[in-house]
Amino acid sequence: MSALPHDPGLASQASQEFEIRRLPAPLGAEVLGLDLAQPLSDADFDRILRAHWEHVVLVFRNQRITPAQQVAFSRRFGPLQIHVQRKFALQGHPEVLVVSNIRDENGEPTGLGDAGSLWHSDLSYKDKPSLGSLLHAQELPNVGGDTLFADQYAAYDALPEATQQRIAHLRAEHSYLARYEELRQRNPWRPRLTPAQIAEVAPAVHPVVRTHPATGRKALFVSEHFTTRILDLPEEESRALLQELFAASVRPEFVYRHQWQPHDLVFWDNRAVLHLAAGTPDTERRKLYRTTVEGDAPR
Repeated sequence: MSALPHDPGLASQASQEFEIRRLPAPLGAEVLGLDLAQPLSDADFDRILRAHWEHVVLVFRNQRITPAQQVAFSRRFGPLQIHVQRKFALQGHPEVLVVSNIRDENGEPTGLGDAGSLWHSDLSYKDKPSLGSLLHAQELPNVGGDTLFADQYAAYDALPEATQQRIAHLRAEHSYLARYEELRQRNPWRPRLTPAQIAEVAPAVHPVVRTHPATGRKALFVSEHFTTRILDLPEEESRALLQELFAASVRPEFVYRHQWQPHDLVFWDNRAVLHLAAGTPDTERRKLYRTTVEGDAPR
């Protein structure tokens, strides 16, 4: 397993009493009684990190934290990544992406309103995709707004052995631009990208099956949003295989549907799950703050 991050300045912090309770779902656990507004001792942080590896999705209940506190907690797991959509960064906190369907008094979007509308792993189009993302509820709708998570360990394990062998050494291209114009047609508030932004999200190539650096487990690493093609296969064969893997990756028995509660902070492992925003009615307001931790190059 990977070494645990250590902050010597926090080693003397007192431990908190909290519970980690498995959710009644195919994956995930909720963390009860922990206050992330307080600095975590190394012992508490190590417990959270191991729970993250084990459960893949952690739901921290009732976290009344500031954006600065969210950033500080997120940084315990590694460097933070700045999203290419800087227009929707929280003022004063460039590490925080505002995920929101709310418009200002001039009708301009205040956040990335259609974030997560297709199954994906955050920033898989980067050379070093995300280790994990942390999403903190600010304003929740009365109807809709759920987030779905699909277990990619389970998806890989359930593949026929012949398919596992077929994809064992294949590599695929991931591109932020793969479905971008399609999404812009659906949601005109999604801005056009500048040439500099396009250069920032140049496609990356990763294994179709990645090995988690902490657990050693194998997971599928393709998604309908960002994966464009499998290298070294004819176009039709690549397309057919990807469609097969996309369907296999989100079977209902692998999915946890998160119904948000006020002040939830959800932390998921982008190396082992895909996620999807189920959608919010236009008449409802939804706002969340996202931070994203940089990972390593998939192997």
